[in-house]
Formats: sequence, structure tokens, C-alpha cells
Amino acid sequence: MITILNEPNDIPASLEMYFFSRPRDLGRLSVGRNARRRVKDWFDDDKNKSFEFTDAERRICVYRAEVNSKDPMSFERLREIGVQIIEKCHSVRAETTQLISLSSGLEVFSILEGALLSSYVFDKYMSEKAPKYLKNIIAPDLDDQQLLELKSIQEAVFFSRDLVNEPVNYLTAMRLAEEIKAKGDECGFSVEILNKRKIESLKMGGILAVNFGSVDPPSFSILEWKPANCINEKPIVLVGKGVVYDTGGLSLKPTAGSMDCMKSDMGGAAAVAGAFITASRNNLPLHIIGLIPATDNRPGGNAYTPGDIIKMYDGTTVEVLNTDAEGRMILADALSYAKKYDPEFVINLATLTGSAAAAIGTKGIVAMGNADSKLMTKLEESGSRVHERIAVFPFWDDYKDLLKSPIADLKNIGGKEAGAITAGKFLEHFTNYPFIHLDIAGPAFLATTEKYRTRGGTAVGVRLLFDFLKNRS
Repeated sequence: MITILNEPNDIPASLEMYFFSRPRDLGRLSVGRNARRRVKDWFDDDKNKSFEFTDAERRICVYRAEVNSKDPMSFERLREIGVQIIEKCHSVRAETTQLISLSSGLEVFSILEGALLSSYVFDKYMSEKAPKYLKNIIAPDLDDQQLLELKSIQEAVFFSRDLVNEPVNYLTAMRLAEEIKAKGDECGFSVEILNKRKIESLKMGGILAVNFGSVDPPSFSILEWKPANCINEKPIVLVGKGVVYDTGGLSLKPTAGSMDCMKSDMGGAAAVAGAFITASRNNLPLHIIGLIPATDNRPGGNAYTPGDIIKMYDGTTVEVLNTDAEGRMILADALSYAKKYDPEFVINLATLTGSAAAAIGTKGIVAMGNADSKLMTKLEESGSRVHERIAVFPFWDDYKDLLKSPIADLKNIGGKEAGAITAGKFLEHFTNYPFIHLDIAGPAFLATTEKYRTRGGTAVGVRLLFDFLKNRS
């Protein structure tokens, strides 16, 4: 990872980056008079957004970086400038660059965020790795708290992306739990891992049913961050879907492009783990619980079948009509388990339905729930700030009727219509607390890079949850 510094040191910067929002601030550029005139003449044309030149053997880039604090999209444009910075540093093979704002109030934080997130590479399995030139970014405009936040975001997003990008022949359900526990030991949050025997003793029928077709055991991870200065009397609970690979089970997915990225079906679990990294690294004064049920979903062994009736952790009976609707089966047990904590509210994250992805694509997160509208509004505001935007779907009780079964308490699918919503209503059945469901199926895994969201796992949800939790503390 790139090292970020906010104070001068002995490392010389081979590339200097300057940012301005007001043309008059170009007078603060630390170059000779003739060079300043060249820069000003260039930016007199409003169409010009960047200018590169050398001055006394200094390589300098100047960027127009306008920002409007009332417009969240202006911060996203700053992150996009950060992507350009990484591309420029790579093209000139700069090992150290310095970022300086010429205009007061300009958010260098957002520029750096875009730069750092776009620098991610998953090359663990590459025999020949592409060179990584940039090692250090010096940003004297950052205060210590901003520096801490940036470092934690980089760490959390990279960890979450790594988890999503790992193949299932490495990242089994137990290995997922162990990776998160190791990170918890490093960051200071606790992780308890329930093995298959414990899951069986708790009679978590949903998790066990999905796991029947696998030779690898399931896991159930309980994460906790509880500093001494907690401000919430009841814990906030985050639940993340941890299907480490999804074939669809006996309701086998068609293979043409539908199964290739199914190692990403634990994107919700990865997001929850990332949120705990940022919460602990920044010492947020909140009591937070994380629940991660994990297994793969395969058609082997004694795999559960369409027509089976499964008894869940809370005693609810479920008629299985599609084994590819497995995420809701394991999440239902976790949501029932969450009742023991008497939570303030619960947020569930899952790559749950193709319906959500079909509805809004990769550009946002589908949300629904029964929590107070003020809570959803705060989540939407966080989504706008970090550009992990939320589209709120209706959550009317009418949709419950689509889940009625003639032979069990529920069936696990609702039919062709409103698939994302009926999945959410299925989950709601297992709650007795304020509940928000985030379906991240669209943006969790990308076939191609989109700005600072690199190809593969995106770690969507990590920055959203951190911003949301930070603003509750």
C-alpha cells in the first residue's frame, strides 16, 4: 500500500501536484514569475483542467479542482482527479509525490481518497507482477485525524477487496472467518468463530441446509467493537452475507457468465469486516456487533433440494422452492440470532438478488427496511457523500403475501415480480427490531474498472458504513 504522510520528511518528491479552485490562488504557486504567468494563461481558458510543466528541474502538475460543499458530486469529481494523479505518477514512474492545495477549503482528502482507492491491485497469484512505482504521498494539508481516516479507509477497502477477489479454493467459509479474526486481533476488535458443531447445536437450520452440498464446513463469526466510551446503550448490529461461492446448488446457475464471479457472493461479509476495521482504527465510541454466516452453496453430497422444508434457528419452517435463493436462508438465522443483543437497529448487507442488479445496475445500492425514516435518510446522506448511493425501494406489507406457502410458514422465493423486495420481506420475518436491508448485488463486483472502483471486488459498503457510523458518534 502507498504510505501517506502529512508533514515534510527527508524523502524528495519527484512530482509536485497543486490544486486550485479559484484562479486568483494561482499566485500562491511556488514557482518563478514567468512560470506562474504560463500557468495563469493556460487556465484562462476554462476548458483546461490540468497543466504540466517543469521549473528548475521540478516536475509540476496543476489541476483545476472546483468544489461545492453543498454538492456531493463535486467531491466525487475530486476523487476522479485522484485517479488521474495515480495514472500520472505511474506514467512518469514517480516514487514520491507531494499534494498541495492552493485554495483554502479545498478537500485534498477526497482527492487522496480517489488516488489511494484506484491504486489497488490484486496480483497475489501473478507470476510476473506489474511494477508499482509510487510509494509515498506527502499531503501537508491533511490534519492528523484526516490522515488516520484515510489510512483506515485504505486498509479496510483493500482488505475487503482482497477477500472478495480470493477464489474459493483458498477462501473457504472457515478461512474467511480466520482471516477476519486475524485482522480483528490486529485492529483491536474481537471475533468469535462458531464452528459446524456449534452451529448444529444452535439448530441454525438455514445455514446447515445450504451447507449440506459442500465438503467444507460452514462458519458463523461474531465480531464486536466495544470501547470504554460507548455512547449507545444498545448495540448497532451489522449482518453480512458470507456465501463464499454460489453455484446455485441443485437449482444450478446457467454457466455462461453467471457463475464466473460467484466468489463475490460474500461481498456483504467483506463489507462488514471492513466497517469494523474503520470503526476500531478510528476508535469510534460505538458498541457494534457484526454477524457473518458463511458457507459455499454446491449441488454435491446431500444437497438441499427444491421441495425441502427447513426449520430455521427461530423455529420458522421454510419451503425451499429454489436452492439458489440461499443467501436469505443463512441470513435469516443470523437475523434471528441478532435478537439476543436487543439491538438499537440492524443493517444487513448482501449480494442478494439479481433483481436489484437488474433494477439499478452497478451505480448504486438497493435499500429497504422498516426502521425510522430518519435512519434511512442518514444512510442516504452518507451514501451521497461517499458516492455509494442508495435507491430506497418500497417495503409494503402487501409483498408478504407473495411468500405464503401452503405447507410451511414461508416459502423462500416470492415469484417473478419484485424479487429484491420479497427477498427483503423474507428477511424481515426473522427480525423484531428496526431493520434496514442493503442489496449490493449490482456494485459489489465489476467486470471492468470504473474510476477508483477497480475490476473485481469493490468493497462497496465499507465507506458507506464508516461515514454513517462516524456521523452517529
